Amino acid sequence: MSIAKDMEQSLTASSWIRKMFEEGARLAREHGRENICDFTLGNPNIAPPEKFFEVLGDCANTKGKSVHGYMPNAGYPIVRAEVARHIKQSQGVAVTENEVIMTCGAAGALNVMLKAILDPGDTVVTPAPFFAEYVFYAKNHGGSLVTAATNGDFSLNLDSLEKAISPKTKAVLINSPNNPTGAVYSLESLVQLGELLTRKSREYNRTIYLLSDEPYRDIVFDGLTVPSLFSVYPQTIVAFSYSKALSLPGERIGWLALHPEATYKNELMAAMTLANRILGFVNAPALMQRVVANLQGLFVDVSQYEKKREILCRGLADAGYKFTKPSGGFYLFCPTPTDDDLAFVNALAQERILVVPGRGFAGPGHMRIAFCVEDAAIEKAIPGFKRVFEKFAG
Repeated sequence: MSIAKDMEQSLTASSWIRKMFEEGARLAREHGRENICDFTLGNPNIAPPEKFFEVLGDCANTKGKSVHGYMPNAGYPIVRAEVARHIKQSQGVAVTENEVIMTCGAAGALNVMLKAILDPGDTVVTPAPFFAEYVFYAKNHGGSLVTAATNGDFSLNLDSLEKAISPKTKAVLINSPNNPTGAVYSLESLVQLGELLTRKSREYNRTIYLLSDEPYRDIVFDGLTVPSLFSVYPQTIVAFSYSKALSLPGERIGWLALHPEATYKNELMAAMTLANRILGFVNAPALMQRVVANLQGLFVDVSQYEKKREILCRGLADAGYKFTKPSGGFYLFCPTPTDDDLAFVNALAQERILVVPGRGFAGPGHMRIAFCVEDAAIEKAIPGFKRVFEKFAG
């Protein structure tokens, strides 16, 4: 084989999301895109706010010798200052530009964090089900991912997390609202997690970081808010992306922020800034940095996603499905009426309904349905969901 063995193995284990998305492309060629109900990819279908286009035009028309030149690897200082002001409001902790790095989305931010903190053999603990790419992110930097089971409603199970933490653990990585479950972790559980990490850090005489992946932070329902992790644990690093909040996944723009009272703050910021460069990102896209600096606190019309959630959940409940209603994001992680989630997903594909098997998220016996699609597509798919449910439920 001419490619690296590691990449050969990674290709074999690559994302079920993409596999099902590619199956959707095949079916669309055969039957026409309008005849396929594709719920595989978390690609926002709500347009960015109108102000985005206004600011984009203004920034694109800005002229000058250095407008498109190199910048500090952490990003434009003025942009980081604007982001820091917003973080102070959302996290309730006084963050400055010196604790912020602009990144190529949350994925870039997480890789920068892990590059900065992991030594070979270190582990990263994450609650399961989880976003499948975390396996690769940890592996990219010499670490490995260790999973901890969640409760039946996908809330944090502190006993499971404690058992997963070992002397090799360098970080716990959480994602709230969660992909794929839509769970929003409660403040009480996060306080308990902070206490657990404080105790384990002392026991093992090493800093265990809390990494928070928050691309869905602004997409929450039923009047909920996402608790501040900076308020519960000082060894926290937050990753954020504008991909979901502003419907800009293709622009690859986000940031990471380090708690201002973190131990070894200066060393860690220096390491993450260097990682931003040597991983090949160099810096976050210049144009998008200038754009989002003017859009702090702005996000898409979340009520549209809440409406889609209601259409889907009502339709599936009427068809006989049992599930935990998501509190945020735009995914429903629904149990299948058979342990063989792949067989169930394949049966749905025969109805030209595409979802992702739960095994792709370490949640076998489930399927992930991305409801960031047109309302009509959800309504059209409900009869097919019902037929397949009845086939397996017998």
